[in-house]
Amino acid sequence: MFELTKKDDDTYHFILKAKNGQIILSSELYSSKGAAENGIESVKKNSVEDIRYERKTAKDGRFYFNLKSSNGQVIGSSQMYTSESGMENGIASVKKNASNATKTSI
Repeated sequence: MFELTKKDDDTYHFILKAKNGQIILSSELYSSKGAAENGIESVKKNSVEDIRYERKTAKDGRFYFNLKSSNGQVIGSSQMYTSESGMENGIASVKKNASNATKTSI
């Protein structure tokens, strides 16, 4: 499920949650609700392609990934994982959940 929220400074942000309620992807801040909704559609479209996932290692050794659109722009980032296999499970969860996830606004 995608949750779209409006921040106090009139920006918008969305998260993607797995069926168990865990956050598996977070967006950047958007200047309008429409732009954030376009971001959600971009996640749905690009999440099925493995090439769109940029696997990264933080300075502290933890793992995370970014989901990128076809133009190379980051459209979502994961949480930090303690293992590479945890990160790969996170990617698999985004692939499984994003394409047919519903959207709610909070």
